[in-house]
Amino acid sequence: MKIIKKIAAIMLSVMMVLGMCSVVGAEGTSETSATKDGKITITNAVPKQKYTIYQILELESFSDKTAENPGNYAYKATTKWKGFVESETGETYLKTDGSGYVTWVENADPVAFAKAALAYAKDPTNSIVAEKSANAPDATEGSTTSTVTFEGLSLGYYLVDSSVGALCSLNTTAKEVEIQEKNGVPSVEKKVQEDSDDHWDKDNTADIGQTVNFQTTITAQAGAQNYVLHDKMDKGLTFNNDINVKKNGSVVDTSNYTLNANITDGCTFEIVFAQEFCDKLNANDTIIVTYSATLNENAVIGETGNTNEAKLEYGDKNTISSKTITKTYKIPVFKYTKKNGTNEGLAGAIFTLSKNSNGENPIELVKITETEDIYRVAKETEAAGITKITKVTTPENGSFTIIGLDADTYYLTETKQPDGYNKLSNPVKIVIAADGKITIGDKTVDQVEVENKSGSLLPSTGGMGTTLFYIFGAILVIGSGVVLITKKRMK
Repeated sequence: MKIIKKIAAIMLSVMMVLGMCSVVGAEGTSETSATKDGKITITNAVPKQKYTIYQILELESFSDKTAENPGNYAYKATTKWKGFVESETGETYLKTDGSGYVTWVENADPVAFAKAALAYAKDPTNSIVAEKSANAPDATEGSTTSTVTFEGLSLGYYLVDSSVGALCSLNTTAKEVEIQEKNGVPSVEKKVQEDSDDHWDKDNTADIGQTVNFQTTITAQAGAQNYVLHDKMDKGLTFNNDINVKKNGSVVDTSNYTLNANITDGCTFEIVFAQEFCDKLNANDTIIVTYSATLNENAVIGETGNTNEAKLEYGDKNTISSKTITKTYKIPVFKYTKKNGTNEGLAGAIFTLSKNSNGENPIELVKITETEDIYRVAKETEAAGITKITKVTTPENGSFTIIGLDADTYYLTETKQPDGYNKLSNPVKIVIAADGKITIGDKTVDQVEVENKSGSLLPSTGGMGTTLFYIFGAILVIGSGVVLITKKRMK
């Protein structure tokens, strides 16, 4: 029993730094195979993330450490891990003798060993079952981290896996081993460029047919594992297939990632980063992915906008996401005249819409259907059979709408007035704000109302005006004759 009381405790056979894993070595007495009093505590754990341990080797027996003798340790592979330990890969790091006892191969790379062991554990064909697993609880008030504890462990050699892909390092040799999670989860931030000022933010406005630039920034962590960037665009955005990837400002060669487009799970595209690339990432390295899309004819009009979401998958299927919204707006127009105090729609007026105050370079439009007076901004390349126009003629009710417009200043010019009405002397200046509100002068309006007034009817030669002169003249002549005859009779 004295030997049990003098347990020197746990030997760390390998101190390691690897994304998603660490290896714990532990020492005990000749009774270690039956003793289950080992304990591993993970501090600085990421809340709600999963931590898993696998026992690769069991410690069958050992001799006490002394000042002169570092001790002898008898390790054997556990039943579940014997296939790996005795495989060609395992023999690169561990040497097994005829009796099944395992020793470390001199100068073998512990980081590579942990990586290989983790891959073996994750392969479902190997049927490896974890010794224990647990989710880190929520952080306590005033903290951003948590603690995970595994108790009742047989002394031996353990692989410690974290679902966040953050690394754990071991730096103590005691029966109760404490592991510190040194890195947090990666982050992802998506932004879109506003063309009016080139500013990058969470939302922007655009015309239909306009190219919209996107930027996704991944802030990596050391020990990165299984990084996959998924991107999903709404139907109103068409991916232009122009990916560019940079790490800390330098272009990343395409051999370091695989681009998959038109994914069947609903993603527009995904970028799968090679593990060799992830292994070289340090804490807070930035991976910036830029690309563009075209706002198309399926764009949602108004404040709801068109979403582009980036989702970063990492570690053991963990995900974080970030999204942007691209908005496009409309201008409703009502052409009318006043009749008996009522605004009555006018047909036959012809208008153009331009971003120039003189009406030059009118915006090209496409009529959506023959039965509706709705026109959208035309794309540079339209499908065969679709006609682009620049002039809109008002229908019987005087109303039409132009959709797919960027937040900007526009000029509505009347190029032809309805017959019998006065033509507008100046274009109507219309301002669409970033929130879609329409302003004319200092007034915010729901629709642009354009009034036409008719001129008064002027008399013409031979018309009623000259007839009246003849009548009055005749009356004067007759009157003069009556007066003259009356005077003669009086004489």
